[in-house]
Amino acid sequence: MNHILVTGAAGFIGFHVAARLLSQGHRVTGIDNLNSHYDVGLKRDRLAELRQYPTFDFHEADITDVECLSRLFNGNAFQKVIHLAAEVGVRNSLLKPLEYVQSNVLGFVNLLEQCRLKEIEHVVYASSSSVYGANRKIPYSIHDTVDHPVSLYAATKRADELIAHSYSHLYDLPTTGLRFFTVYGPWGRPDMAVYLFTKAILEGTPIKVFNHGNLKRDFTYVDDIVSGVLGVLEQIPRRTESVSDAVAVAPYRLYNIGNHQPVGIARLIDVIEQRIGKTAIRENYPMQPGDVLETYADISELQQAIGFTPSTSIEEGIDRFVDWYLEYHSKRK
Repeated sequence: MNHILVTGAAGFIGFHVAARLLSQGHRVTGIDNLNSHYDVGLKRDRLAELRQYPTFDFHEADITDVECLSRLFNGNAFQKVIHLAAEVGVRNSLLKPLEYVQSNVLGFVNLLEQCRLKEIEHVVYASSSSVYGANRKIPYSIHDTVDHPVSLYAATKRADELIAHSYSHLYDLPTTGLRFFTVYGPWGRPDMAVYLFTKAILEGTPIKVFNHGNLKRDFTYVDDIVSGVLGVLEQIPRRTESVSDAVAVAPYRLYNIGNHQPVGIARLIDVIEQRIGKTAIRENYPMQPGDVLETYADISELQQAIGFTPSTSIEEGIDRFVDWYLEYHSKRK
């Protein structure tokens, strides 16, 4: 049994990762600042699920608080860290740039400092498909140049990748970054497309369809994501003698983690309509600043490293999400 720190444990992916670890018998300490950027009640309900496990411990804390983070690491003997706490979302980063830099960059450095001092065995952290920015080559590969982010959120995530490499190179701190591609599923975020569309269709309110639905996203079901995260956690990078554009000399790795099957936004709405049995009211809007036309993950590196094979179709994933949504919201009425 490992003792693993999960940051952002009350968040969507953090909750699912912590739950899987706990079900496997690990001890998990979760931290989250429970900010109000979306429904705090949903975050507390996720934590209530995790608290059913006796090996779960939670601290309401902010990774930007140096003293608080230091006390947490001094009071626990973590073997590994899964870092999922962040300010998320492309559009919101246009409105709150300072908060994004504070949390995503400064907070990450604070965390890496503690991991360095405590000689943590492995740090797995969340990057994002948004780092590919203006890249027009499809599918996105970790070998591609990512020097042209088109949102501040993307820029902070790319900064994290570079900072992680510095720590790995300078201090032999093993780090692995995962570029997530549009994760969805039960307990998902209310500001994400699948949740927003489901809610709107059920309530009979209009859906904002950007770029007239001519966008594609590599929607990836959360259970597949969790399997990838935990598979990578066990593959601790080692310093190497050879260098390529993907494998560094330092104990540092980067992988795409996605479904490798992009779905058009218009088709996504169709699938949700079919599951619910009700037609959406679609309102078309132009492309939003910071958006990209398509995301599409080349996952060959992750497949080679851990045998990662996403297995959940969009139809199956939407079925599971809608089932959860209906049950969860019936209980909250």
